Amino acid sequence: MQHIGIVGGSAEGAALCYRTLCVEAAEFLGPHAHPEVTLHNSSLDGYMQCIYRNDWNAVGDQLLASVGKLAKAGADFVICPDNTFHQALPCVLPRSPLPWLHIAEVVAEEAVKRGFKRLGLTGTRWLLESNVYPEKLEARGLAYVRPGAAERGELGRIIMDELVCSTFKPESVATFQRVIEQLKAEGCDAVILGCTEIPLIINDGNSVLPTLDSTRLLARAALRRAIGSGHS
Repeated sequence: MQHIGIVGGSAEGAALCYRTLCVEAAEFLGPHAHPEVTLHNSSLDGYMQCIYRNDWNAVGDQLLASVGKLAKAGADFVICPDNTFHQALPCVLPRSPLPWLHIAEVVAEEAVKRGFKRLGLTGTRWLLESNVYPEKLEARGLAYVRPGAAERGELGRIIMDELVCSTFKPESVATFQRVIEQLKAEGCDAVILGCTEIPLIINDGNSVLPTLDSTRLLARAALRRAIGSGHS
């Protein structure tokens, strides 16, 4: 079995990713069986200071520092449940000592598998204004819709001021639900939960659209890779 490395961002997102790996491994490996996992988490503030000044090369340098430590710990490949950080991957991958699973590629693959055609995007303002998802979705022939500028700002505020701080408010859930309703009105047949923390408040049970939970989908893809292609 391969050793999974996790490059953490927010504590909530990294914890959900790690927990999914361990809980769902039992389906393949038996009760109480976990994959070998190493998580390295630098301070989120260090990343955010770079993001605030739009310095994605510096974000990439911090990601690479984590990957270097994971490589020394024996990881065979790495994942990062932080969608926004993927904006730095173009400057990371050529220098990375380990291969990566790309979160948007995993989500796009699942969307195709489930027959979705037009996807709504949710996430931080930086993610929604980036090409992280559009590039991977377009490569699979999938259409997408971004929320409007005001909605992007409000979703980002909720994520950064509340969810990453483990604060979950009913009114914030309602805001996400309204945005998803608007995405449905614009013809979307599913919504991407494109931030590690969104699945903590939004799921198929309270969304008018089927959800694509990027955090759990990435963890499941990593688990399949770690234990081999014979498992689905």
